Amino acid sequence: MIPGINPKQMKQVMKKMGIKQDEIEATEVIIKTKDKEIIVENPQVIKMNMMGQDSLQITGKIHERHLAKYTEEDVQTVMQQADCDEKAAKQVLEETQGDLAEAILILKK
Repeated sequence: MIPGINPKQMKQVMKKMGIKQDEIEATEVIIKTKDKEIIVENPQVIKMNMMGQDSLQITGKIHERHLAKYTEEDVQTVMQQADCDEKAAKQVLEETQGDLAEAILILKK
C-alpha cells in the first residue's frame, strides 16, 4: 500500500470509490509466456474490482525459468542420427528451435 497511510483507512476510501479489494491466499504464482515462466514465490496477491474490471496486484520474490524447446529424448535422437556429441546437438536444437529434422541435416553437413 501507500507508506504512512493506515491500511484500514485506505480500505474505507477505496470502498467509497467503488473499488472492491480481496486478498487471495496463494502459495505460488506462475505466469507462462511463449519462451519462459515467471515464478513468484511467497506471493501476496490482491484482487481488485473497479467499475466491473478485475485486476491483480502480485508482489513477492520473482524468478524466471526459460523453457527448452526440445527434450532430452530429442537430444539423444539428434546425437544418434547425426553422430555428434551432446553439446553440438543441444546447440543446433536451440538454433533450430527444436526442429529435429533440421538439426540432424545441419549436423550431417
